[in-house]
Amino acid sequence: MVSESVVASVALVSVTLSFPCFVYGAYYIIETEPVTWDVLVHHLKFVVTGLALTTVPMVFWMAPRLPDQLGGLSAVHAYLGLQAYALLLFGGTGIVRIFRAKREHDLYNDYDEDLLLDEIGGEQMSHWRSRLRIGVFGYVIFWMLAYVVGAARYVLRYLV
Repeated sequence: MVSESVVASVALVSVTLSFPCFVYGAYYIIETEPVTWDVLVHHLKFVVTGLALTTVPMVFWMAPRLPDQLGGLSAVHAYLGLQAYALLLFGGTGIVRIFRAKREHDLYNDYDEDLLLDEIGGEQMSHWRSRLRIGVFGYVIFWMLAYVVGAARYVLRYLV
């Protein structure tokens, strides 16, 4: 059987490797104009990979062990992580509306520089874009806080 410290190390490495995926995915989508279907798919490859590298260890190793350890840094780590995922879901409600508006006007395949996103999405588009920004930035902030607490827990539990 694999020791708990080895599994914890693999989980830490996996979550650590997700951060460069998030950073590159964000950089790519911000710096690339226009956002065509190919650009969106390339961006999502990195974001989904980052989410998988973070979520798989959480679901299969961290969450099942949480009830036995709930207290102190473990509770803080879990709370911050849950806030990160809650904000990701919040942002997802915005991206669905933005995606639908761009698909309806075929802006992923036939980009029109003169057509503004606020015009095609109706009067609520700025609201949905705000939700996306709040969700993404909130996720990143809480993800980083959860990562720092999780890394501290790892050091205190397995290295000290």
